[in-house]
Amino acid sequence: MTVEIVTFGCRLNAFESEVIGREAEGAGLTDTIVVNSCAVTNEAVAQARQQIRKLKRERPDARIVVTGCAAQTEPATFAAMAEVDRVIGNDDKMRGDAWRAARAAFDAGAFGVAHEQKIAVADIMAVREMAPHLLDGYQSGLPRVFVQVQNGCDHRCTFCIIPYGRGNSRSVPVGAVVDQVRTLAERG
Repeated sequence: MTVEIVTFGCRLNAFESEVIGREAEGAGLTDTIVVNSCAVTNEAVAQARQQIRKLKRERPDARIVVTGCAAQTEPATFAAMAEVDRVIGNDDKMRGDAWRAARAAFDAGAFGVAHEQKIAVADIMAVREMAPHLLDGYQSGLPRVFVQVQNGCDHRCTFCIIPYGRGNSRSVPVGAVVDQVRTLAERG
């Protein structure tokens, strides 16, 4: 096994999971399961924790990395789980350098001692930009692909956790979106 992605939640997570898989494999990770979590309900967070425990029972030698909105909003909760080797926040989960850092830490045997050493989660409210990510094909097996144009939310509804998992609203530059759509159209 190289990298397996387990995705919870929204369509955006489905898109991001494809990018995460590409970046994690590009970083040379092996025997790694990435859980891209959701925090939209307490049940979604509980399901992610339950799945993590199940995955570790089924594959005790696999490294488990948790990312996504639940990892962003509750990093210490996931880091405290013995089954979890690394927690990566939403701002870093699609960046190759975050996955290279995870691999370097795994190769050095840097985890398993303090929970804080497992956490690589930045302040999502401080994020002001987002980079475009073009998927190279139809990895999901569906006859469509996602083109991300926006992330986050500027509203603070009392019942909603999304801004705390995704940060403030920010957009991919218009030119980058147009280029992505053009490239995808050319590929058929």
